[in-house]
Amino acid sequence: MKYVNNGLLCVGVLLTTACTHSPIHPFVHDFGLPAPITNHQTIHTEARTLTVDAPTWLWDNRLRYRRLYAPQTQIGFYALDLWIAPPPELLEQRLMASGKLQNYILTISLQSFEQQFLTPDQSRVVMSFFVEAYSPDKKKLGSQLFYLEEQTATANAAGAVNGFSGLTSKAADNIQDWLTHLSAKP
Repeated sequence: MKYVNNGLLCVGVLLTTACTHSPIHPFVHDFGLPAPITNHQTIHTEARTLTVDAPTWLWDNRLRYRRLYAPQTQIGFYALDLWIAPPPELLEQRLMASGKLQNYILTISLQSFEQQFLTPDQSRVVMSFFVEAYSPDKKKLGSQLFYLEEQTATANAAGAVNGFSGLTSKAADNIQDWLTHLSAKP
């Protein structure tokens, strides 16, 4: 009888614990909805005109941050916030969806993509990438290094996600401006 009571007690504790503690699921983020494409813009789907590559550590779907006021070699990750896909893939998708980078074959090497905390309550997002542009006949037209940063509205994961959404739009605009100047060269 003693064993039956102990067994029932254990089952009761397990059921109570299972019912009161629900698993915590992470929030999954992307860069938001892309700007609508106008009638004169189309997305080239028949041939890859844009490729984004990155170092191995950026092919991870965790949101990265670095505290600049602590040991700067230490990288942190938000436990409950993840990208829906690795940042290079999300960036490629957003740039393709922008419809701004047509008539060129672009190879982009993403170098950095992280949130940096200047203080515990002040952060920025930074992204750097190297772009090589080629004509449709695969003649190299030029290359350019881009560095973008933006202060976040909040020093947390939500601030990082919103900041990176803005940076990807700026990246498309900056690349388009560079391509415009590049094509204007004799």
